[in-house]
Amino acid sequence: MTSTAHSKSLIGRERRGDVCVLTINRPDRRNALTPDMLHDLRREITTTDGRALLLRGEGRVFCSGFDLSLCHQSADGSVMRSLLQGLSDCITALRDLPVPVVIAAHGGAIAGGCALLGGCDFSVTDATAQLGYPVVRLGISPAVSAPFLKNALTFGHARERLLDSGLISGLEAKRIGLASECCATPEEVFHRSLAITEMLASKPPSAMAVTRRWLRELDGLDQPVTREQALDVSLSRTGTAEEATRLASLFAKLA
Repeated sequence: MTSTAHSKSLIGRERRGDVCVLTINRPDRRNALTPDMLHDLRREITTTDGRALLLRGEGRVFCSGFDLSLCHQSADGSVMRSLLQGLSDCITALRDLPVPVVIAAHGGAIAGGCALLGGCDFSVTDATAQLGYPVVRLGISPAVSAPFLKNALTFGHARERLLDSGLISGLEAKRIGLASECCATPEEVFHRSLAITEMLASKPPSAMAVTRRWLRELDGLDQPVTREQALDVSLSRTGTAEEATRLASLFAKLA
């Protein structure tokens, strides 16, 4: 096993045999994403050197979404725009890889963290995990996730998750198809995810690459126009008075 350390990046990279493991490594903030982190994550995704990719998070949860404290400090919406663009770029990069992608979503995959599931082939969570898109209540549109979500779920379930700001359990996420598997405890998620990734990495790489490319064509997201339109809808709600008021209210409650 070999590993590479990045002194400044909060995205770790490690090789486990034929598997490339990327780790979101900001556990003190529940792996809340910043624009720099999304930039680094996309770079690491596009330079994946294994025959399969496993994306995980350090600490108690996979990812709690965007670092909203940065958005609260940016009245003009520029940080939120950067975060939404970075998120869209990362999901697209995951989907464009020739190798299969697995996400270990233990503990929680919320908002942008949940959106990342749209780029994977398999996702594993746990029964007590919390998943969903609670961003509408903050004046932020999760439309950027819609094209990927509607291909993973029935359209009815996709509508519910995008319009309902509540979170669902890992068991419910498995039931509706948001997660591929659900472990009993968070501690089991990484080991099960790694086992799945290693199984996928053992398959003939050319056949896997061709199949993954054909699946992208079938779901209609190989063309960038749909992804760009979805991103534009989310970007259109940044920097609005509604967003600013909702974020201010949130941080007033936390103060």
